[in-house]
Amino acid sequence: MQYKSVVITKKGSPEVLKIIANEVRAPRSGETRIKVLATGLGRTDVVMRYGYYPFAPKIPFAPGYEIIGVVDAIGEGVSRVAVDDRVAALTVYGGYSEYIFLNEEHLVHVPVTLDPAEGVSLILNYVTAYQMLHRFAKVKAGDKVLITGANGGVGTALLQLGKLANLKIYATASLHKHDLLLEQGAIPIDYNSQDFVDVIHKTEPNGIDFVFDGIGGNYISRAFKVLRRGGKLVEYGNSGFIALLLDLVKLQILNWLPNGKSGEFYGITGIYRKDKGPFMEDLPTLFNLLQEGKLKPIISAKFPILEAAKANELLESRKVNGKIVLLAPELL
Repeated sequence: MQYKSVVITKKGSPEVLKIIANEVRAPRSGETRIKVLATGLGRTDVVMRYGYYPFAPKIPFAPGYEIIGVVDAIGEGVSRVAVDDRVAALTVYGGYSEYIFLNEEHLVHVPVTLDPAEGVSLILNYVTAYQMLHRFAKVKAGDKVLITGANGGVGTALLQLGKLANLKIYATASLHKHDLLLEQGAIPIDYNSQDFVDVIHKTEPNGIDFVFDGIGGNYISRAFKVLRRGGKLVEYGNSGFIALLLDLVKLQILNWLPNGKSGEFYGITGIYRKDKGPFMEDLPTLFNLLQEGKLKPIISAKFPILEAAKANELLESRKVNGKIVLLAPELL
């Protein structure tokens, strides 16, 4: 018996993604075999494909940072999950596949009532947003924040979770995406025609409490300009290793200045590898919020798993609000 995966065959644009066949094997000790129901696309997949992501394995490999699936078989010693359990995992890579093999320590139980497309959207984007808000920034009701690139996957997660936390939110996006921001109660700023530094200086002359920035570069120094004394920048989602190093240097220099402002990088992969505990606590919390109707992931498009190349073309077009999801054919 065989199953198929979509793998990066060399560095480059979406056409380097090719479908390959793999032999189905039995899971090893401590391992599970999972039929993938859903996996999400994100900017990290693109960075991996162009060869800029430090945590990626050697080519060829299947991208896919997160999955929801059904346990199909278990190896010796597996006790936390059973066959037919629905589970989620932060995989970092491997999700563009009909089956995936994961050790049970990485698995989180998923309520069977959750839509897999909505559920998988929480694993990377919403956990990232939740941890930045509540573990890094420790926001409280009434705090004033800025979200840059607010129409993306993490950006829309920050909007929804920020609204739940009763924050006053400023958010940047192009003008035609402002309806999305307004629906979430944010104050929109058009990054094409407005400078968010000028806008916030006029409306919040004493500065704001937090900036959540996934763009980097000159946005780092600009973000510091709108923070109040004691305010904090949370930086995330850099576009590659060299960009990360440059942004780290900028951030360190700004942290040295005697202005009472600070900045910090958030990276879910590094945090997860150091300590899985926060992720294992936060993802079930988000599943509960989804079940209660308090969250509604914005899904821009759905594709079959084996059409990952076409989905990546859409992702790179930058015509996406929210999340692109790859699904098992029976869910489409």
